[in-house]
Amino acid sequence: MSSDDPARRSGREAQRRRTRKAIVDAAVRLSAGGTTPSIDDIAAAADVSRRTVYMYFPSLDHLLIDATAGAINEPPVEEALADPALAGDAAARVEALARTLLAYSPQSLPLGRRLIRLTVDPPPDVAPGTAIPQRTRRRIEWLEQACQPLHGTLSEESFQRLISALTIVVGWEAQIALRDVRGLDPQAEQETVTWAARALVEAAIKESDLDQ
Repeated sequence: MSSDDPARRSGREAQRRRTRKAIVDAAVRLSAGGTTPSIDDIAAAADVSRRTVYMYFPSLDHLLIDATAGAINEPPVEEALADPALAGDAAARVEALARTLLAYSPQSLPLGRRLIRLTVDPPPDVAPGTAIPQRTRRRIEWLEQACQPLHGTLSEESFQRLISALTIVVGWEAQIALRDVRGLDPQAEQETVTWAARALVEAAIKESDLDQ
């Protein structure tokens, strides 16, 4: 059988996926208690060598970002935005999105704090020329979906500015500021985030009406 045989290639690819998953799963388990495992710890838990870990991840931080993102449960955003009662009401849709994300904060915020640290501070052990780990566009995609009813109302520039503004108030960074700086409890935090998000949408709509 040739090394280029499709079945053999498929088997090797499946093995690579299993190995990568074993490494990420080991990192998730070891970091569940809030500590940061070493490459040696993760390699031992995944039953692979250090060299194998580095074949899949150029640095410990790259691996931890992947593990952290994978450990965060996906909130039911699609379900919240599919509510027929919200159709056409961008402000209500954004508020529903904010409430959904806030409801998951007991599980996601501790991981979010770690994800922020890993993606803000340049990893010290990354070789020159290696890309710095980046967060996904998931939040932006959710906000764009929530604001979809405004696509025919706002200019593209105004729409993108609204998404940027909402990014400031909907997400982990806002929660951290409200808890750590303002000292708000979860109820006050929710009221503040949903008020700010709705106010931004309404301000964008009002500004568009004045320009017409």
